[in-house]
Amino acid sequence: MSTEIPHCSAKGCRQLAIWVLAWNNPKLHTPERRKTWLACEEHREYLSEFLNLRGFLKDTVPLAQWQAADH
Repeated sequence: MSTEIPHCSAKGCRQLAIWVLAWNNPKLHTPERRKTWLACEEHREYLSEFLNLRGFLKDTVPLAQWQAADH
């Protein structure tokens, strides 16, 4: 993750991100690959549902925990 202030990935949202949504498109990515979207509290459920409906969502982790794991 960069040292910039992490903002939510929802279109037009500039709120501080506090969640990491780890996902993978099995048609494009190897099983272990994880792409990430960041989410504020307001958009966490919406973004999670978007990814989950497509079978892409792998994990939802607090941003601080993700950063501590040094992904």
